[in-house]
Amino acid sequence: MNEPVLTIVVPCYNEEEVLPETIRQLRELREQLVGERLISENSTLLFVDDGSRDATWTIIYKASLRYPEVKGVKLARNAGHQNALLAGLFSAKTRSDCIVSIDADLQDDISVIREFIKKFHEGYEIVYGVRNKRDTDTFFKRHTAQGFYRLMKAMGVHLVYNHADYRLMSRRAVEELERFEEANLFLRGIVPLLGFRSTVVYYERKERLAGETKYPLKKMISFALDGITSFSITPIRLISLMGFISFFVSLLFGAYFLFLKWTGHTQTGWTSLITSIWLLGGLQLIAFGLIGEYIGKIYKETKRRPRYIVDLDLFNLPMPLSFLADEPKAVEQSTKR
Repeated sequence: MNEPVLTIVVPCYNEEEVLPETIRQLRELREQLVGERLISENSTLLFVDDGSRDATWTIIYKASLRYPEVKGVKLARNAGHQNALLAGLFSAKTRSDCIVSIDADLQDDISVIREFIKKFHEGYEIVYGVRNKRDTDTFFKRHTAQGFYRLMKAMGVHLVYNHADYRLMSRRAVEELERFEEANLFLRGIVPLLGFRSTVVYYERKERLAGETKYPLKKMISFALDGITSFSITPIRLISLMGFISFFVSLLFGAYFLFLKWTGHTQTGWTSLITSIWLLGGLQLIAFGLIGEYIGKIYKETKRRPRYIVDLDLFNLPMPLSFLADEPKAVEQSTKR
């Protein structure tokens, strides 16, 4: 079997502190895999700049001039981690047999990529990198993450437990992924839907080398909400169930109060009345908000806006990279979309 062409896709957002070390370690790993004849010498590293405000793109650009195996894609604006990842996958698929996606912070053990490639040689088209424990997480993040996976499972959404976006996909799998045209693309739920032969490889997650996490609490909540509303209508059904329960409870209380009236034991008071009003009012607001989430997603889907816009694509340039050193502005103008 010929050695497959591998592309390692790395989404980057304000990663100037860690990026030089990431490039160094991934280049060393690539050389090792080429030397072991596990991958082709045409294999590359593709860094996607997701509209960074620091020197991230400058580092990628200079590395691409210095090392022919390093490529870069620059998005016109910040499109979000998932969309930046998609931009890298779709850009790399035309010149790759398999693609590995990994975050730039090097918390995922890059040595596991070797196991990914071996599984690919065995015929697996999707290989999931799965954390065997969450010791590096805080108590809050660890338990909320585990609760999220349990909640998604209870709603009938198939996710790979403790898997984020560290995975290998064959070119065929990426081509099928591109057929999913929805704007709200939740990759952790979409990839298992592809149905191709898949397996998992376990690894230990490390501490972040430098910089700050790009997933604070606000983004984690938004990410979880996107995942739930993109794959399940169970929350809407739960609202209907609460409505039926409230209706039948109100019938029981109505019968009880009629009984008190007939027996002459009625008492005036505001506590039960106000409590009922606030309870039902709160439930109604929650229901309206949840329904609004689904309507908002429908609104986004109907507009059919592009998920991302590529400013520069050094991976699919029609000319050698050495030309960039002389006339970068001309190349930038010719590759803008």
